[in-house]
Amino acid sequence: MRLLYESVNIAATVNLLELCREFQVKRFVFGSSSSVYGATSRAPFSEDQIELRPISPYAATKLAGELMCYAYAHLFALPTVCLRFFTVYGPRQRPDLAIHKFTELMEKGQPIPIFGDGSTGRDYTYVDDIVAGVLAAIRLELPSAGEKVSFEVFNLGNSHPVKLTELVDLLEATTGRHAVRQRQDMQPGDVPLTWADVSKAERMLGYRPATRIEEGLKRFVAWYRTTSPLPV
Repeated sequence: MRLLYESVNIAATVNLLELCREFQVKRFVFGSSSSVYGATSRAPFSEDQIELRPISPYAATKLAGELMCYAYAHLFALPTVCLRFFTVYGPRQRPDLAIHKFTELMEKGQPIPIFGDGSTGRDYTYVDDIVAGVLAAIRLELPSAGEKVSFEVFNLGNSHPVKLTELVDLLEATTGRHAVRQRQDMQPGDVPLTWADVSKAERMLGYRPATRIEEGLKRFVAWYRTTSPLPV
């Protein structure tokens, strides 16, 4: 898995940057991650933080991808935007991620894993809000070559972290199912909190997340039940 992160998040990103340089592409938008902040003590997380300390191979490769983007923006005047996504969820979410995984287990009456004491917080962001931010980044006017390096970083999050125990409570209310909580040790590489400061994205992209977690979970569960009928 670590080699996969390296080959996709670093090597493949460099390949794309090189192709953009060769064919003089007008804009490069890189999908980064909130995980680049690591286990920082400063919250909410802001793009101007310099004390980035990723604590997982995935996070480290995402930060490396951002640095390569900056290098190409600096050397070849390639306008580049890096978007740090904060725990995206919604229809078609990967089945191994928390909201999808927990919903499936609860629907089947199986226990769900609660890592640590359940106090870790995540800034769950609905996919529609993320898409709105991506489209705004594509339209953003960046400085032309010669003025300054055409490079920007933006947080795309909901700016309302939810504790793991609270998420399970919300899923119980949404699904009408009881969650069998199974306590487990914290996973290596997990951070205690993600929380986006989206003021820069609001100012420059007009980004304003509009989907509350309660509404987002209703939409996700409705989608899940249309694609995964309940067992008889």
